[in-house]
Amino acid sequence: MAEAGQYCVILTTCPDREEGERLARLLVESRLAACVQITGVTSFYEWDGALNRDDEQLLLIKAPSSSYGEIETVISQNHRYAVPEIIRIPVTAGSEQYLRWIDTVTK
Repeated sequence: MAEAGQYCVILTTCPDREEGERLARLLVESRLAACVQITGVTSFYEWDGALNRDDEQLLLIKAPSSSYGEIETVISQNHRYAVPEIIRIPVTAGSEQYLRWIDTVTK
């Protein structure tokens, strides 16, 4: 039986679709992530003392928890932002078939 705690969803945002797709390909082709979904979002945040509003692309990265460190490195080294969002959310439950699939397509 697959253990849910062994998996996570990692969130990051990109300034445009091109960068999001480039990161998604890097992560899936390197077998660090099983799946990366990309969707448009509007972000409000403070940076350098100013309120900002940007249209961004949100990446939902499905991966084994053990790949988090490598995924963080890939994002950090290939991202345009000085401080990219990189947040890991643990998966506490999930379809056993889906979790096994993550295992089969990642390292």
